[in-house]
Amino acid sequence: MAHDSSTSSPSEQRVAQPLGRRRMLELAALATTIPVAGGLLDRPASAAAAYGQAVSTSAASGADPTLPDYEPIPPSAFGPTLNANGYYAGRIKGNLYWITDGIYQSMILSTRTGIVLVDAPPSIGHNLFRAIENITKANGRPSRVTHIVYSHSHADHIAAAGLLGKSVLRIGHSETRQLLKFTPDPNRPLPQITYDNHYTLEVGGERLELRYHGPNHSPDNTFILAPAYETLMVVDVLYPGWTPFLNLSVAQDIPAWYKSHDQVMSYPWKTFVGGHMGRLGRRPDGDLQRQYIRDLERSAREAIATVDVTPYWSKYVGESGNSWGLVRQYFDAMARQAAAPVIKAYSGRLAAVDVLTESHALVLIESLRVNNGLVPIHE
Repeated sequence: MAHDSSTSSPSEQRVAQPLGRRRMLELAALATTIPVAGGLLDRPASAAAAYGQAVSTSAASGADPTLPDYEPIPPSAFGPTLNANGYYAGRIKGNLYWITDGIYQSMILSTRTGIVLVDAPPSIGHNLFRAIENITKANGRPSRVTHIVYSHSHADHIAAAGLLGKSVLRIGHSETRQLLKFTPDPNRPLPQITYDNHYTLEVGGERLELRYHGPNHSPDNTFILAPAYETLMVVDVLYPGWTPFLNLSVAQDIPAWYKSHDQVMSYPWKTFVGGHMGRLGRRPDGDLQRQYIRDLERSAREAIATVDVTPYWSKYVGESGNSWGLVRQYFDAMARQAAAPVIKAYSGRLAAVDVLTESHALVLIESLRVNNGLVPIHE
């Protein structure tokens, strides 16, 4: 295994350091028993526990005692220990690497002619260049970034693209270009190469397959396959070891996001890069989240069928004509009922299942109503 002499220098090769208050706030603002791949920085056996302890220790000094407590995060949800610069860079397989700051991820393909970067999260920022320098020192390949692939248009995944300069060739879906034109941002330069359904990128003896399966999390989200390395990157769909981000990953098309789990699992990957959190995924991670969403759907359908609207109607509409009061309390009641058995079933299996499952249930209930037609017809 190649080792990164810079990343694992004595000043940086240490068990996770307490996160500074500024860094914690940056990550919070940007955040929307499975092994990780071998990396350039050896992972201490206690990495997950040490990382969790470091975050807890840092947070404790300014903790508000009125804030709620949540279930402990399973150690398997954490990835490798971050170095002193706040990142971890590791080899996935062959010439394919990844980098994470514990919240966001990017993929790095080292070719004979330069670097192909997949996404450039601003929370990682200049650490992308530090990681690339260390990777190419170890493998003897060029360090210049020649191409960047945009997974989709959202700023939290690509707003460090502006750091790459004007000479880099930018590749994205045609809808990505349209979305970026609609909200111009110098940190997210428009892609020069676009595609509608499929694009094969061949650079310096390496290859990536880009395929569009329709909208899911966003209207332009792309599946990025590195076939030689049996690795798939799809952002904001699967969250290995964790429950998805708030409101079913704030998906803009809930039925399509739901379907995308099957699309992801239809690919012949062994390693998954999800764009978020601190570790890579394996196929059991995909199976687990897909089953979680299926179980939540069943529970949501039952809640729609069994929670009685009458007391909420009587209280809010009958007494004061407050229709939104009815909606808020009735929908919250359905979400609580739908979430409860799912939280119980997946506690200790998916991190933060108690934190976000109610938000997922609420969004899923509304999707089932308006997209699947689970609404009553007045007699």
